[in-house]
Amino acid sequence: MESITGTVLKMLLLLSTQNWNRVEAGNSYDCDEPLVSALPPASFSSSSELSSSHGPGFARLNRRDGAGGWSPLVSNKYQWLQIDLGERMEVTSVATQGGYGSSNWVTSYLLMFSDSGRNWKQYRQEDSIWGFAGNANADSVVYYRLQPSIKARFLRFIPLEWNPKGRIGMRIEVFGCAYRSVVIDLDGKSSLLYRFDQNSLSPIRDIISLKFKTMESDGILLHRAGPAGDHITLELRRGKLFLLINSGEARLISSSTMINLTLGSLLDDQHWHSVLIQRLGKQVNFTVDEHRRHFHAQGEFNYLDLDYEISFGGISAPAKSVSLPYKHFHGCLENLYYNGVDIIGLAKQHSPQLITTGNTSFSCSQPQSMPLTFLSTRSYLALPASSKEEAVSASFQFRTWNKVGLLLFSELQLVSGGLLLLLSDGKLKLNLYQPGKTPSDITAGAGLDDGQWHSVSLSAKRNHLSVVVDGHVTPASHWLGPEQVNSGGIFYFGGCPDKSFGSRCKSPVGGFQGCMRLISINNKMVDLIAVQQGSLGNFSDLQIDSCGISDRCLPNSCEHGGECSQSWSTFYCNCTNTGYTGATCHSSVYEQSCEAYKHRGNASGFYYVDSDGSGPLQPFLLYCNMTETAWTIIQHNGSDLVRVRNAHSENPHTGAFEYAASVEQLQASINRAEHCQQELVYYCKKSRLVNQQDGSPRSWWVGRTNETQTYWGGSLPVPQKCTCGLEGNCIDAQYHCNCDADRSEWTNDTGFLSYKEHLPVTKIVITDTGRPHSEAAYKLGPLLCRGDRPFWNAAFFNTEASYLHFPTFHGELSADVSFFFKTTAQSGVFLENLGITDFIRIELRSPTTVTFSFDVGNGPFEISVQSPTHFNDNQWHHVRVERNMKEASLQVDEFLPKIQAAPTDGHVLLQLNSQLFVEISAYFGSGSSVVYNFQENYSLSKNSSFHAASFHGDMKLSREMIKFSFRTTRAPSLLLYMSSFYKEYLSVIIAKNGSLQIRYKLNKYQEPDVLSFDFKSMADGQLHHIQIAREEAMVFVEIDENTRRQTYLSSGTEFSAVKSLVLGRMLEYSDVDQETALAAAHGFTGCLSAVQFNHVAPLKAALHPSHPAPVTVTGHVTESSCVAPAGTDATSRERTHSFADHSGTMDDREPLTHAIKSDSAVIGGLIAVVIFILLCVSAIAVRIYQQKRLYKRNEAKRSENIDSAEAVLKSELHIQNAVGENQKEYFF
Repeated sequence: MESITGTVLKMLLLLSTQNWNRVEAGNSYDCDEPLVSALPPASFSSSSELSSSHGPGFARLNRRDGAGGWSPLVSNKYQWLQIDLGERMEVTSVATQGGYGSSNWVTSYLLMFSDSGRNWKQYRQEDSIWGFAGNANADSVVYYRLQPSIKARFLRFIPLEWNPKGRIGMRIEVFGCAYRSVVIDLDGKSSLLYRFDQNSLSPIRDIISLKFKTMESDGILLHRAGPAGDHITLELRRGKLFLLINSGEARLISSSTMINLTLGSLLDDQHWHSVLIQRLGKQVNFTVDEHRRHFHAQGEFNYLDLDYEISFGGISAPAKSVSLPYKHFHGCLENLYYNGVDIIGLAKQHSPQLITTGNTSFSCSQPQSMPLTFLSTRSYLALPASSKEEAVSASFQFRTWNKVGLLLFSELQLVSGGLLLLLSDGKLKLNLYQPGKTPSDITAGAGLDDGQWHSVSLSAKRNHLSVVVDGHVTPASHWLGPEQVNSGGIFYFGGCPDKSFGSRCKSPVGGFQGCMRLISINNKMVDLIAVQQGSLGNFSDLQIDSCGISDRCLPNSCEHGGECSQSWSTFYCNCTNTGYTGATCHSSVYEQSCEAYKHRGNASGFYYVDSDGSGPLQPFLLYCNMTETAWTIIQHNGSDLVRVRNAHSENPHTGAFEYAASVEQLQASINRAEHCQQELVYYCKKSRLVNQQDGSPRSWWVGRTNETQTYWGGSLPVPQKCTCGLEGNCIDAQYHCNCDADRSEWTNDTGFLSYKEHLPVTKIVITDTGRPHSEAAYKLGPLLCRGDRPFWNAAFFNTEASYLHFPTFHGELSADVSFFFKTTAQSGVFLENLGITDFIRIELRSPTTVTFSFDVGNGPFEISVQSPTHFNDNQWHHVRVERNMKEASLQVDEFLPKIQAAPTDGHVLLQLNSQLFVEISAYFGSGSSVVYNFQENYSLSKNSSFHAASFHGDMKLSREMIKFSFRTTRAPSLLLYMSSFYKEYLSVIIAKNGSLQIRYKLNKYQEPDVLSFDFKSMADGQLHHIQIAREEAMVFVEIDENTRRQTYLSSGTEFSAVKSLVLGRMLEYSDVDQETALAAAHGFTGCLSAVQFNHVAPLKAALHPSHPAPVTVTGHVTESSCVAPAGTDATSRERTHSFADHSGTMDDREPLTHAIKSDSAVIGGLIAVVIFILLCVSAIAVRIYQQKRLYKRNEAKRSENIDSAEAVLKSELHIQNAVGENQKEYFF
């Protein structure tokens, strides 16, 4: 009943979430009206303009007024274009163009937003992407859908990069709709108290939604309490939100154990943040901005005993539940709803249900402070100061994650020294130095690298130094100097300029990275608007009027309880005592089974086992008995013999068993095992197992599925059966169990339970020992398991067209892949998975090189491990790949792992949508072709352009990697052709004389560069392997791994607006050279295999589309094997096995012994894979394999019959270990 109630509550909670999402979205349905085109010229402003005809008012999309767009006076990264929408609007997408008919366009930009035109905030994608890709020419339009949308009045476009042959030029449009907003401003002493009818609300249900913004790091947002101490409280502490729910067992803010859940960070940034709280019984959803957590509330309750009032912004009656001081909220609330009631609306209507305390207003006041962001260690702000002052003083506030950095330097007059204020190990140090004298130091504060705002005030007057940090005064320090101290005239904040500027600024540490505000020099506030306009001081690498700090530990990317810390540019994971290792604590340091420990050569003993590897389950301790078979032994708390008397249906005996592992850990271990068993010794004397009159059980046991089982030791899972009933030797033939004979002497129904899905036994219930002289006794042995099914899993690829395909690889944030392989092939792909632009690939690139290549949206990366000996030596080699938010790594055998660090501010989500499998081959009949279009008709929601060349096309291609294999007897032939919208192309052809030619034309006004290979005829019917790698003008070509050539192009360095890739015959070839046209007319007849252009696999897209792909197939193109002679259909040689989401075995109709025909597989030979893929998505995905099989014969006997192929594999590995090739192996 409880589970049914829980399910209903979850469904209601889900429905309420969906309904709130609709409310929160407001009128975002059809929220795509153009918002800029109708604005008056006064709504546009900019940092500068090149001329009156290049002003910001000409920056409307598709307009040709003035000079055809906005261009600033100087093209640098401090320029901006600003739009005032007139009021707060919901903005759902943006679009950009370059200046009309010019060479002026922006290739990347930042998008910022604000309510007031001050204190700007950067819009980010995926929490880490700050920049947007812009245009590749002047007139195409690039659109971006904003998810989530922006609610703001002001937008600012900040160009980051632009056409190097032109200057900054922009035309823009934004799309959206009106935004409904009702706000109230609370001054830190005011609050709202809402009293409601007790009959109008449910005691188990609450839905609260609101938005808030504040500059204060602490304050009560809402509080509801009851007479016995029950309460719900939402409180802002140090810029984070704490949701506390208690059922009367404690008081508010009493200890850290009271904190139910914490979400958000840096929420005191004076920007709007959304909150949603949904409580339904014990189920609670807590959402802050884009981060959501679900949990069970503390206490034994389905509802809270609460008063019929709730306060917002403070606690109206603190005597009820508060014993410690608290702070009112100081800031603005927006669209505040409590169970559908508009609270701010009631306040505006002066409703008697709403009591207002203190001063409030229904408009949101704007801050006067102007923050600065010091973006790099090269950033600095230089400000002049009066040299007539008799003292040196400065004050400011700062926030950072860095432990070290220069905050302030000022050169002093009268003494040839300087005043330094710096961070060192999170502490503040004030240092005054003079040549030849011992520096005077003051140390103040601690933990100032916590991301919070800290205030600093310093002074040097006469012969004293003093500093105040966060209101705490540090005693003055005496120093030997003149009676009067004057500043040298310039204060350097955050760092020092380059020495070429002639500055005498010095810093023993690097520059400061972080934010500053409220900067004052000699008690005069600095006008940062004047600094921004260039009329005061100078600066470098600053972002003015914005604090760009971000919390890289939210969400916490450290898995398995790893502790996250951070600096300005990255985060770190402390994996101590977690049982995991790696950059994000992803990889378990323990093996997954006793079988794996035995394979490493370990002896019997206690070991920690991590059954799901890098999954969410923790490792646990068990005993491994290393006999001929590795037995896993998991003990429980009830191993002694238990005797039972006086038990009957009204007073049953229940024996419960607790194991040294959780249910999930047990399930994972059992599922991995080949066989599990548990001995249940059961003795009986006048104690029956079954009621013979109605067939109901008198005794039973319960397994981990929590289902009642009535079969006993040694039996199949057939109700009310025992071993003797199956074997026909019960002491009374009319019963199926010995105990049911109801004899007065002791007998037993003892045996091993071996149906894995029911193990282990968690409970035994006995009800028939209430009669005179009636008694039972039982003893449950430990859970015993042996074998490791994934460990010994293997697949054989006997042709280059063989492949396995699996469900899409879902490793968005972190994932690992591990397998063994052996081969004699020269090269081949182990596995691959593709998305629209993202991909992963692991391959044997050459006999000595294993490569992991991937793209998560930041461009393709490659990691390679090279060996002094060959990997294709027909011996087992172990490959382990891991990719997470910090880095990607590749390790092969015992070689040191190769690591590729992730970009500091780049895409992190790996988004794939195809099946995971090895590349295929295809036979092309006469006149056939495959055309892969890079230009796609993406809609606005796909972050692309309506213009034909704006998705892939707008991205200039300065490099490409092309690989394919082919077999043909026809010449001339067109192997591959890549075109652009600007008549640039690449063609790979077999000329009439049989030579291979590669023709690059990267400038439509020049003749193509031709690379010709005429050492032999390539139309010889043999399988040839081609690899082409271009880096700007440098081109490297490899043919059949023995012919290599490097050359430089003269026609250009990049493709502009790539259009399509063609395999086979071309229908239109008027814009190509004569040789290419001749080959294009003949097309290609033969076999193409493993064709790849960067991350694109056109044959896979054509023959195995997992979604609508931009590919067109013409003529006879069929999946085939390039092992067969060219021009013949070799599909009969293919071996394909699909591993869908259900479990299954390999096809029994294709015995492994019949499959071993050659070593020419894509990776050839046996790949000892354990190809199930360990994923950890946000550390919340619980993956446990479940395989349900019909029990048709005795499991204990059946498990002894090991498959012959498996035995051969084990034998080979043991022999290889014996000759010294024992390796540490991880399987998944």
